[in-house]
Amino acid sequence: MTMLRILVIDESRVRAAELCGGLAMAGHQVAAVLPSALDLTAQIERIKPDIILIETDSPSRDTLENLAVMDRDMPRPVIILTPEDDTDVIRAAFKAGVSAYVVDNLDLARLKPIIDVAIARFESYQSLKQELAAATRKLSDRKVVEQAKGILMKTRGLAEDEAYAALRNLAMERAQPLAKVAGDLLAMAKLLL
Repeated sequence: MTMLRILVIDESRVRAAELCGGLAMAGHQVAAVLPSALDLTAQIERIKPDIILIETDSPSRDTLENLAVMDRDMPRPVIILTPEDDTDVIRAAFKAGVSAYVVDNLDLARLKPIIDVAIARFESYQSLKQELAAATRKLSDRKVVEQAKGILMKTRGLAEDEAYAALRNLAMERAQPLAKVAGDLLAMAKLLL
């Protein structure tokens, strides 16, 4: 088992101390304990935790906004421990990038499986985000190539396969991706029109 560096955020020092003890018993290192998620991105850059564990009576809107920014800029698995079971708050938490949302009193013996589930869910979500980004990029590249072929067909009177071959040849000559060459052609056409 790998020892994880965990950032604990809890406004209650007593609760935080209990949680830190449970994390140590589970074989993890507490990287830092903070009283709030204020300026979370800067804190994460400084502390470099593997996981963020937040224990709170109810996750505030500010906390969820800080988590959303962190999820965009430097994603990490996030676990929220809270008695708050409001469905809208739970949805908002997951939308902000929370990996595990645990309601009710926590039995410290359950920490390890909760952390394991949060990591697995986080990794799965990150994989899906990467697949979506790759698919979006491919679709965008395809649109650019289609537009560039259209310009070549119109301005040079080429058939579609000839326009594609011309783009492909230019990409090989320049040792650049086809989408880059097509994008350059579109930019040049905009300047000339």
